[in-house]
Amino acid sequence: MITTTSIEDKLRSIAGAEHFRAATGEDALCGVLPQFVAEPRDEQQLAALLACANEAGLAVIPRGGGTKLSWGNRPARADLILSTGALNRIREHAWADLTVTVEAGCTFQSLQESLAQHGQRLALDPLWPERATIGGVLSTNDSGALRLRFGSLRDLIIGVTLALPDGTIASSGGKVVKNVAGYDLPKLATGALGTLGVITRAVFRLHPKPRTSRTVSFATASIEEMQKLVLAIQDSQLAHTGLQIRCGSGAAPVADVLFEATDAGLNAQETRLQGILESVSSLPSSAQTWNARQCLFSAAGDNNLIAKFSVLPAHLALTIQLLHGLAESQNVHWQTVVQAIGIGTLLLEGEANSLRAVALHLRTELEQYGASFVVLNRPRELQALDAWGNPGDALALMRAVKSQLDPKSTLNPGRFVGAI
Repeated sequence: MITTTSIEDKLRSIAGAEHFRAATGEDALCGVLPQFVAEPRDEQQLAALLACANEAGLAVIPRGGGTKLSWGNRPARADLILSTGALNRIREHAWADLTVTVEAGCTFQSLQESLAQHGQRLALDPLWPERATIGGVLSTNDSGALRLRFGSLRDLIIGVTLALPDGTIASSGGKVVKNVAGYDLPKLATGALGTLGVITRAVFRLHPKPRTSRTVSFATASIEEMQKLVLAIQDSQLAHTGLQIRCGSGAAPVADVLFEATDAGLNAQETRLQGILESVSSLPSSAQTWNARQCLFSAAGDNNLIAKFSVLPAHLALTIQLLHGLAESQNVHWQTVVQAIGIGTLLLEGEANSLRAVALHLRTELEQYGASFVVLNRPRELQALDAWGNPGDALALMRAVKSQLDPKSTLNPGRFVGAI
């Protein structure tokens, strides 16, 4: 039988004493304190640490920039935090082919700054880009307004490399090293919350940086009128890059439209937009408008709840009306930023029991017409509140894939859908 001391010694010998330490209170995850923190220096060392922990029956929590560790359910157990902070290199920027291979611990902002030197970008706008790492962004499937024009992360990623719990380093997609037959690893790993393997590097398709951009904002008296205009914009020939709606308790809805083109192109697009808006006047706006989603997290306190919902664009007004009624009945203040594709970020402020009531009722109503409601941040009193809601018929398949890739439930146990 392996003792705790011998496990610790073995992990330390793999990582090196200077890159292995005991966990402190700052390493706690949703109130669960791991035993150790290791920061491997390369992909092979990470895989060796993971294999050692897996063999010893330890629960492993992958960690990048730590910006979204509160997302998902509270872990069933946590023994070792495996940091990707040292895996931060850009392996290859094939600028002529518009692709980049980057390690998981590289921050999103660092990647963008490097790509910008060749007039390119990864067309994505995740939260906290200066701290969020590529691996974390992929694991949480985090994207913002640019998704309207360029698609989701699953559309932008073309290859990924994972360290599996048994120590295998497996790749799939572009720049393949070793394939895992039968699995589309890039799509499986995206949004899996690190429950299938630890992302060590990824390959993305790139887009040119825009020459310039312009934001046009406008307000309407009602959410019904706003939905009508948003759908009209979506059905038009406008080449807009982003379109979001901002609204909240006692505030008129405001929409923001992002255009990226030459100056002449921007002027032409804005003229066409005004034709659709007719008598609705534009409001002052700036590039900071597109930080509205992140501002909801900045405004959140210890007694607030933040969730992500996904509905059909045609149901936006219905969803906002339902939200307003529920929040008003429970004396809960709310703010939301909703993308035109129907994905919204919601901030609820109020007493814990009231937050629970609004969240559960809203989730139940949304799931009845095929929508989803996922809790991202919640107060300490609501840690037991399930983050994901009804997984539907996909749960059996998810469990089967988890069983194949992580049979001992080593990675992030209990944090994903259905307590996977």
